[in-house]
Amino acid sequence: MKLHSISGLITGAASGIGRCCALELARVGARVVAGDVDEDGLEELQEEARALPGRIFGHPLDVVREDSVKAFVAGACEALGQAPNLAVNNAAILRDGWLVKREEDGWVRHLPTSQWKAVLETNLTGPYYVAREAATAMLADGVSPALIVNISSITSTGNSGQSSYAASKAGLDTVTRTWALELASHGIRVAGIAPGLTDTPMAANVPAEALAGMLAQIPLGRMARPEEIWAGLRFIIECDYFTGRIIAIDGGAMFL
Repeated sequence: MKLHSISGLITGAASGIGRCCALELARVGARVVAGDVDEDGLEELQEEARALPGRIFGHPLDVVREDSVKAFVAGACEALGQAPNLAVNNAAILRDGWLVKREEDGWVRHLPTSQWKAVLETNLTGPYYVAREAATAMLADGVSPALIVNISSITSTGNSGQSSYAASKAGLDTVTRTWALELASHGIRVAGIAPGLTDTPMAANVPAEALAGMLAQIPLGRMARPEEIWAGLRFIIECDYFTGRIIAIDGGAMFL
């Protein structure tokens, strides 16, 4: 697929990786519908994109609500004048916590069910809604070739204190491979990117001590920049033979 031919949608696009990818696509002339719960962030994104060759349309989106996702995809089709030929599932949340942990005073703390459900609903059920609605629109309009990219994480293999996040991303990797098998005959590729520690607002919530420990185990000695995750997305878009696989962009991290 040619970058300038992209008419796509990106979730979680008001900040971090999603924002970077939306802007980079607009720089090469693509049209992007950016979705997020942060409507102020979407306004700022659209303003920044006004001078670029492409176009960014902001649309409110809460991926945990099925009706919101349906409205988002329908709005994207209207704004683009066609079904999207690219859908990037980037929206995600992080709610760290051990399954159980004994405190110094002897009290045993456990991971709240509400946090477990919130992470799974946002990081796994949300992408399911988006992929389903986007693929439905792609098939209905006969859009081909087309591409769905799920932003996963290297923590999908497991990481202490992140059982809900790791489970959601492991599930996302599995459905990425499954959807690639199911949709290939329709001319739709499905692939994933598993970033390591990346300099985004989400990483800013990592405690300083834990962050230092993680950085010490990255051979390149630093976090990824969002632009480096975009490089992975660009490769997937342009390589028409890439599907059913997840690219790790993690600086060679060895903390998992």
